[in-house]
Amino acid sequence: MKHFRNLLILALVIAIGAGFYLMRGDTARLPLEATTGVEPNLTNVRKENFPTINVAEAEPWNEGEGPVAADGYVVERFAEGLDHPRSMFRLPNGDILVAETNSPPRTMGGIEGWIMRNLMSKAGAGTPSANRITLLRDSDKDGKIDEQFAFMEGLNSPFGMALIDDLLYVANTNEILAFPYKQGDTKITAKGRKVANLNAKAPNNHWTRDLLASKDGKYLYVSVGSNSNIGENGMELEKERAAVLRIELATNKKIIFADGMRNPVGMAYLPGTDKFYTVVNERDMLGSDMVPDYLTEVRFASHYGWPWHFWGGNIDPRVEKNLDHRQYERRPDYGLGAHVAPLGIAFSHDQGLGAPYDRGAVVARHGSWNRKPLAGYDVVYVNFDDKGEPTGKPKTLLSGFVDENEKARGRPTMVAFDQTGALLVSDDVGGIIWRISRKGAAKPEAAAE
Repeated sequence: MKHFRNLLILALVIAIGAGFYLMRGDTARLPLEATTGVEPNLTNVRKENFPTINVAEAEPWNEGEGPVAADGYVVERFAEGLDHPRSMFRLPNGDILVAETNSPPRTMGGIEGWIMRNLMSKAGAGTPSANRITLLRDSDKDGKIDEQFAFMEGLNSPFGMALIDDLLYVANTNEILAFPYKQGDTKITAKGRKVANLNAKAPNNHWTRDLLASKDGKYLYVSVGSNSNIGENGMELEKERAAVLRIELATNKKIIFADGMRNPVGMAYLPGTDKFYTVVNERDMLGSDMVPDYLTEVRFASHYGWPWHFWGGNIDPRVEKNLDHRQYERRPDYGLGAHVAPLGIAFSHDQGLGAPYDRGAVVARHGSWNRKPLAGYDVVYVNFDDKGEPTGKPKTLLSGFVDENEKARGRPTMVAFDQTGALLVSDDVGGIIWRISRKGAAKPEAAAE
């Protein structure tokens, strides 16, 4: 009996040790920069039985603290005291709409649900959604808001916004609604008209839905992330997901414009062209160096590989092979780094940043939860060449969101330009909108004299 007990104890110790070994996580072999650019380093995948968990615990800014802007620029608080601010939209009169929003309630059970709830809580994303769009007004253009209004309330994890003529379109996680709007409105109380339903079946991972109006005003583009990591819950749950959808507003007809993108979020037109781009969060649990998140043009009828492949036909060994599909897949244009979680994108052409940040894309990298060491937690600039293609390596425009103790004081989420050409960055952990401008930049009134 004693011998059996000793064997049992030994087996238990070995099992616990094996469990800790499997859960120790994967450490990057490459510097983050190696997984960026037009030709990112696509190293061998390292399959993980458990995700590498390395979250920067949220510890919001104290008064007077803030991130660090690149040399020659200043960063200031444009608005604060917001409840998990995410997407922003500038109205024609300069008013800024900001969605105070978060994931809808989830019913995920088991160990996966427990892990996700704890991760979200530690990262500062475990609070209920305010389900509100707030209007911020800077009447005197001094870089700080004068007035703030609860513009719309009672929404359902709202995110994307678009204005076409006198209709404001809002994307809830499960639908797109249209509301009447006239310039200067500070509150909308009308019931929205449903334009389209969106797939929000449980567990509804990747709940954000960004909107982009076509240049002719006839269509809305909608980014919808996948419901899983690699389709492990069945592809039926992925219907009209991992895609950019297009809705014809005259008929409300909805089509898949492009797909195979695990989690596309922000979208923006490249100025002077009909091309639009998105930033995409790639798959997890293939090691800290894989797979690079990316920036890419969204082309009609293109497939970018998910879930079967990544980066132009590279096989994900965890997914059933689909080699016939492989020859038709489009390779993304530009790597943003593995697990950096890019969310927001805006183009800086004809804005107020000036050289060397005035001919490319500004991208908010929300920050990793499953990479060692941490990655992202910054705002970077990607230069575009004279042919309208991304080039070079990302340049850091705003950093310092993670302190020396690896606490996340904030997390950059989405980006937009204000009426003066300064860059606005939403910080969902800090509850702040940051404003970045050139040092010594003249106020619009002074520049006009």
